[in-house]
Amino acid sequence: MDWYTSCSYEPDRKRRFHTVARARLRRLAAELGFPPALFDLRSNQGGIAVSGEITLHHEHVYVQVCQPATRADTGILIRTCEGRRDYTGGCNNFAPLSMLDDIPALAARVRTVMAAGGDAVRVA
Repeated sequence: MDWYTSCSYEPDRKRRFHTVARARLRRLAAELGFPPALFDLRSNQGGIAVSGEITLHHEHVYVQVCQPATRADTGILIRTCEGRRDYTGGCNNFAPLSMLDDIPALAARVRTVMAAGGDAVRVA
């Protein structure tokens, strides 16, 4: 999957982006040992001009994937949270979209954010 080819104004590409990202986030949840009952997996298609976002929301962390409109390589947002109704969470921590191709490395990054309590803002 080419995570960096824009989904804007490309409905088929956007559909594939969401499908593959959901599958990768499902694998991430398994890698992190999250039981299915303790996380939600959501997809928000957004408007035609954006990629939308795909979110893995656990009781203590959420991971959101999108193609930033700025084209910055910060397409994975990782934040700590206090339950699945906490949508603002801790500080923003970013990782490049390419980490979706290395789930063990992404899981390590998520664990680091969780262990730190999400206090530090970190960009790829």
